[in-house]
Amino acid sequence: MNKLNIGIVCYPSYGGSGVVATELGLGLAKKGHSVHFISYETPFRLYGFDENIQFHEVDMQSYPLFKYPLYSLSLTSKIVEVCEANEIDILHVHYAIPHSICAFLAQQMLRKHHVKVVTTLHGTDITLVGQEQSYYRLVQFGIEESDEVTSVSKHLRDVTIREFKTDREIHVIPNFVDPDKFTPEVKQPKCLFVKGKEKVVMHISNFRPVKNIETVIQTFYHIQKKVESCLVLIGDGPEIPAARQLAVKLGIMDKVSFRGRIEQVECILPCADLFLLPSELESFGLSLLEAMSCGVPTISSNVGGIPGVVVEGETGYMFEPHDFKGMSEKAIEVLENPELHSTLSKNGRRRAENVFHIDNIVSQYEQLYYATVL
Repeated sequence: MNKLNIGIVCYPSYGGSGVVATELGLGLAKKGHSVHFISYETPFRLYGFDENIQFHEVDMQSYPLFKYPLYSLSLTSKIVEVCEANEIDILHVHYAIPHSICAFLAQQMLRKHHVKVVTTLHGTDITLVGQEQSYYRLVQFGIEESDEVTSVSKHLRDVTIREFKTDREIHVIPNFVDPDKFTPEVKQPKCLFVKGKEKVVMHISNFRPVKNIETVIQTFYHIQKKVESCLVLIGDGPEIPAARQLAVKLGIMDKVSFRGRIEQVECILPCADLFLLPSELESFGLSLLEAMSCGVPTISSNVGGIPGVVVEGETGYMFEPHDFKGMSEKAIEVLENPELHSTLSKNGRRRAENVFHIDNIVSQYEQLYYATVL
């Protein structure tokens, strides 16, 4: 089939939707498609040069009359510009607000170009932001008016249909991982995090309240009582100060390492002996999948789309989001039992390769694109 010109609209920030959008674009470019990223800054996983990839920055103009920057209108204008200049076939927008609405407006302005819009729902655009009264009707409209809609998990699809009272078809295309990039091979020396033989417990997120960082700290507090270990926290966000405060209060600050944002997490994930993700809401759990691909056993909450990623007792263990006692007890068992740790590690790696391989998932999106434009 002919190669496509694809526009991808996403948030560039340290979060699942931006990561998936960027990795998808990279995968499509490898298959020969022309990919045009549109956002207010370069997506954080988009580095290096690829002849099939271009980045288009949204121009933000300030004017005294406007109290707040008009990002949605600026984004719409940039979408129109990029689509006209590059004969875009498919406009794939990630996260409903405001991207699906901007895509709809751009589509109306591009009537002669017949650009098709695919909207991917990622989670909080439906479960949190989309539930706000001021955004609900907009999200609902964006879902209804997109040419195709996908969600990253069956759970999110079901929630969307129920909460937004829609009967339209929503395709479930899960998130994915590149096993050649996220491998058990240690690319950085473990001594970067530990001085001796401590076990490395790791958490990666954007540190929003929904990530339940308090439980991460509480769980580690109990782990370190029984197992010589350290906690490595990757990412940045509003809950960092509270996390520091709790670590100080519990007297474990010397065992907790705040590393901030790291773009190439595949370089440090293999150093972990255990990965924690006790989120209160999680439509998929991409960081869990990336940990599994690196052969790292996981302890997580049993919410949302996580049970579709983790196989209980085979690749990791799941608990109620605030059950730090249960999580810590199981974590201690895993860290103290080399045979169990090895089994979980191998099973996780195998599941990542067999079920969530990037090549398989990119092909699913590719097939959807062709079906939409034909």
